Amino acid sequence: MKISMHYKAILAAVMLSLGLLSCSKNRDYEPVDISGLSIIHASPTTQKLNVYVDNNLATFNEFSFGSKVDYLNAYSGSRKFDVAKAGTNTSLKTEQLTLEPQVGYSLFVVDKLENIQFLLLKDDLTKPAADKARIRFVNLSPDGGALSLAINGQATDLFTNKAFKEYSTFETINAADKVTFNIKNATTSAIEASLVDTKIESGKIYTIYAKGLKATTDDTKFGAAIFTHK
Repeated sequence: MKISMHYKAILAAVMLSLGLLSCSKNRDYEPVDISGLSIIHASPTTQKLNVYVDNNLATFNEFSFGSKVDYLNAYSGSRKFDVAKAGTNTSLKTEQLTLEPQVGYSLFVVDKLENIQFLLLKDDLTKPAADKARIRFVNLSPDGGALSLAINGQATDLFTNKAFKEYSTFETINAADKVTFNIKNATTSAIEASLVDTKIESGKIYTIYAKGLKATTDDTKFGAAIFTHK
């Protein structure tokens, strides 16, 4: 989906500044296509990572499990992505991914370290209606099985039966000061993780994801996380 008008304005400002710089030297300047790229560390490891786009570092030194880099301006087109352990230059995974112009993306680093990979999702940043928000669910737990997402107290699940690396569309929900989200076993409906008393603001867009491993009890254990697209 195309990005929101607010984000388009940011991109337009970037492209305009590039245009002004180039026009002073070259009257044949053509605008550069830009995409928005957010990066999320969802690989259940205590290892800090670095993500590179065309060999340029796109993350910071403390990019650890659960960290998120908000939207960066990235050149559109086919880009080479690499992930490496922090402090090393050895790529654990290299993949060529395509970014469309004026589209926002979430790039998740997923799976266990030995199987690490990328999951690139388009972000629908269409502004919600008044007193509404929009939300998406992604299952990023390698051993979590199929999962559903529900709002506590509602009879019908928001999203159902998402296997590892599967994700929903963005759906509209009511804004509220306190919302409890439950991640449920898709087969038994047992609640396996919750985000309690979460504030959902009018006009905001969110992603909730299942993270971690059921087989561990350390910082990489199974749980739920939420972030705002901004």
